[in-house]
Amino acid sequence: MKHEPPSRGFDDAEFAARTTRAQALMASSDLAGMLLMSEPDVRYFTGFHTLFWQSPTRPWFVFVPASGKPIALIPEIGAELMRRGWLDDIRTWSAPAPEDDGISLLTELLAPYAANGARIGVMKGHETQLRMPLADWERLLTKLPGVEIVDATGIVQGLRMVKTPAEIEKLAHICTIGSAAFAEVPALVHEGMPLEEVFRTFRRAAIGLGADDAPYLVGAADQGGYGDVISPPTRRPLRGGDVLMLDTGCTWDGYFCDFDRNWAIGSADAMAKRAYDVLWRATEAGLAAARPGNTCRDLFNAMSAVIAEMDDSGGDIGRLGHGLGMQLTEQPSHAAYDETVLQENMVLTLEPSLSYGDGRMMVHEEDIIIGAQGARLLTTRATPDLMVIG
Repeated sequence: MKHEPPSRGFDDAEFAARTTRAQALMASSDLAGMLLMSEPDVRYFTGFHTLFWQSPTRPWFVFVPASGKPIALIPEIGAELMRRGWLDDIRTWSAPAPEDDGISLLTELLAPYAANGARIGVMKGHETQLRMPLADWERLLTKLPGVEIVDATGIVQGLRMVKTPAEIEKLAHICTIGSAAFAEVPALVHEGMPLEEVFRTFRRAAIGLGADDAPYLVGAADQGGYGDVISPPTRRPLRGGDVLMLDTGCTWDGYFCDFDRNWAIGSADAMAKRAYDVLWRATEAGLAAARPGNTCRDLFNAMSAVIAEMDDSGGDIGRLGHGLGMQLTEQPSHAAYDETVLQENMVLTLEPSLSYGDGRMMVHEEDIIIGAQGARLLTTRATPDLMVIG
């Protein structure tokens, strides 16, 4: 069944509010501006949404000043799309131009700030990248000797971790589509079906139910469990006694769901059933702990305590969930090191995992939103017992 989608895109007021919140944080950090160049950060402040980011050929820049609207400095090929948004100041160049890919435009914009010894923020921290050639970055800094480059990661990631109502509407919609696609799996797959065909079938189902795309789909199938959770599919057919796992990141209007489901093919052995039960109860513990004021470490510890019934490795997979939004994985991380305080309207995944038997593992994942009184599921909760297909 297809579900009625929300409106695509955002009103100008959404971007104005995001910019105003950013500028208030910039003021408290004495920043004269922020230079952004990665796809989700540019999109967050402008609404510029295109698959053209898949090409590494051209850099794209947006400058958020201390007051007023952001300024776009982009290749001419993107000008028409950017003009459909809320920005007024859009400066372009003919790209690619390896000798001067926007550097002159950036220098012209930032030179007055450099002359005043201003502080300019860029993304330096975890889960960020410099999306321009390092040589160009070094050349830019040479042209701006007075500017002080400081880390703006906390500002931008802090804003993006807490979703607006309009973002939540899109996230809820794609989670509903993903849940509907998973609900169809028992009727679509069967013993003897090659795993790569399982993947194709799921993608078709998700898109048929209303997803724009299913760019992320990983999984596995093997006897009593699986050995990893990131491999591409093979021609290996599903066999009786397999545990099949699919983990999907479907998208709608640029926002992701990210969760998985496990099924047994024909029958499930006792250890697989137990692993599934432990993970289901670990997720329940995570749901109970996911409330404002608790930390990501609290979530990690709550789920780890249940996982330890079967696996006392201490979460060697690194973390047990993360943020979710315009990217499949965002900050924060549910890990022992992450003391991020949970806030209302954070959208997160709960992703407990465990190892058991002879090199087997199992992962369970749900998507949630933090409400004033605690967590609310965005995904349709998995069955409490491992479902058997066939």
